[in-house]
Amino acid sequence: MDFLGTPDVGPLLFLGLTLASFVTAFIGVFTGTAGGLILLGLMAMVMPPAALLPVHTVVQLGSGVTRTILMWRFVMRATLPPFIVGAALGAAAGAKIFIALPVWSLQTILGLFILVVTWLPQLGRIGAERGRFVALGFVATFVGIFVSATGTLVTPFVASAAPDRRNHAATLGALMVFVHIAKMAAFGVIGFTIGAYVPLMAAMIAAGAAGNWLGEEALHRTTEWRFRLILKLFLTVLGLQLLWSAARAGWM
Repeated sequence: MDFLGTPDVGPLLFLGLTLASFVTAFIGVFTGTAGGLILLGLMAMVMPPAALLPVHTVVQLGSGVTRTILMWRFVMRATLPPFIVGAALGAAAGAKIFIALPVWSLQTILGLFILVVTWLPQLGRIGAERGRFVALGFVATFVGIFVSATGTLVTPFVASAAPDRRNHAATLGALMVFVHIAKMAAFGVIGFTIGAYVPLMAAMIAAGAAGNWLGEEALHRTTEWRFRLILKLFLTVLGLQLLWSAARAGWM
């Protein structure tokens, strides 16, 4: 059944994906990471591969825009211009270059990177902030063309630069907006067509906005120490999970 014209999506699946967008948006704000990655994993179970990354990108763009609007006063605005430059370069390169590395190699690199920068935060402050965020924008967008959920890659650097948990959540949301815009431009060049998924994307974006609002309210009520602990634990689990997936794929 094609509910509201969405290919191979019935009403229960439509509702389930909408609810998943709400829950993962809340997780993304309250924990500072992982929301997009969890949503990608859930969507991958039920959506065709050709539509998965473009649809996920649009939904995450909507979630990032609403988070940025809600928390604009906390965004570290000096990080935006250099990151935007890097994101534009990364999208241009990603749309043209075929990645020959096997998935398990990329998972290994990302997993190790996340663990190292999470537990050695001084590495996330190496060099001038402007140059660091240009490079970060390039890498996050370039890799995002192929694996979509790269917020976890950006998170340790934002955590190192953010003086407060609200600065972290707001700035991460704003930076990922530009990653997703650049990726959408790249997908347009590559030739993906996702018009049939507009009703589903609209519902998931609206649910994500509600999740962002609730996540911000919860963030104001928690302590900085608790937030940083939750963030480190989530990043550690995600890094280890990537390494485990890479090891299994490598052995197979």
